[in-house]
Amino acid sequence: MSKCSRARGQRVTAYLACAATALLVSQAAAQNPRIPVLSAPGSGWYEVGDDFLAPPSGPGPVTADPAHPYQSNTSGLQPTFRVADLKNPALKPWVVERLKKSNEWVLSGRIPFQAHERCWPAGVPGFELFSLLRPIYFVQGRKEVVIINEGDDQVRHVYLDVAHSKNPGLSWYGESVGHYENGDTLVVDTIGMNDKSFVDNYLTPHTTQLHVVERFKLTESGKALQVLITVDDPGAFNMAWSAVQVYRLRYRGDWDDDICAENNQAYFGYDMAPMPQTGKPDF
Repeated sequence: MSKCSRARGQRVTAYLACAATALLVSQAAAQNPRIPVLSAPGSGWYEVGDDFLAPPSGPGPVTADPAHPYQSNTSGLQPTFRVADLKNPALKPWVVERLKKSNEWVLSGRIPFQAHERCWPAGVPGFELFSLLRPIYFVQGRKEVVIINEGDDQVRHVYLDVAHSKNPGLSWYGESVGHYENGDTLVVDTIGMNDKSFVDNYLTPHTTQLHVVERFKLTESGKALQVLITVDDPGAFNMAWSAVQVYRLRYRGDWDDDICAENNQAYFGYDMAPMPQTGKPDF
């Protein structure tokens, strides 16, 4: 019995995605050996860190203020909240002011907003930092690649070998088009994002002019996935900048049914952003 067939309490969408992965990937790879196989049944891609890494060259992402080093829950050290380095040359003045307010919030002892803790969509490229503890999965079809983060079942759709729409509507994950390169890379180009998300976990804002290109490249004989991310937003940044994220393939087993919005509304009485609500049932 396969891992996909042993679905216990899983959502129908997760089960179908798991069952379809092996079939779609094998069919695509058989038809075109230049297509990288980005999935393995029962396994998922886990982030190596919840901050972006520096790019090989050129301007890079916002990092921690040297006076207030950031430590994650998985570092083995006392975890801290993020305080952004405001000296990054890519930041426009209004972005610096927004980050300054976020820094003051943290330094006053309050709890900062984090998308994955409050069930909000991560946006792009924030999706690459959404959760250290939950993997992402790729479902590869002939016309589309679906990228799923198991945390709250966040989903992105990448349409293959097509051009962007002339006037894409604004949304949390925008309009993503993509293509394969060199047998080991999926290139994803995203526009049309609203301005409600953040580009990183320091709460760096962006505008609707945001344009993100991600290059998902298999490394280490398919055991690692390196993502080179290029961010361009003339409304928020003085220049385009780049960052790197790295994932490692680990066996996961059955997918979990992780419904974020059913968690407690204000656990421990923290002064936090509200969870998203709906006024009518989904079905």
